[in-house]
Amino acid sequence: MKSQDTPFEGGPLDGRVLPVLLGLTGHPPKVYRVPVPDAAGGPPTVLVYRRVQSARSKRLGLHQGWKYTYDPEGRAGGGPKWPWSGPRAEGGATPESHADE
Repeated sequence: MKSQDTPFEGGPLDGRVLPVLLGLTGHPPKVYRVPVPDAAGGPPTVLVYRRVQSARSKRLGLHQGWKYTYDPEGRAGGGPKWPWSGPRAEGGATPESHADE
């Protein structure tokens, strides 16, 4: 597997450069989740970082690499955005049950 040293900005990993595995296309994943264990033994906290362009060349405007920025809300994201899909629900994927009907 091929990896690439990728810088992280914001959050607890600010300023660190970590090796990130590349996908089949040669790009790192769009969302990088880092589980942090709880000191009290509870469920781990998950830090969410989103992939953004690190820079563009001045002359031709070409892409020059990736970096990750901290997403404090940790929203679910990614996947295709189809024109016929409505806004994504924050709660569950299924609508509320209407048992009394």
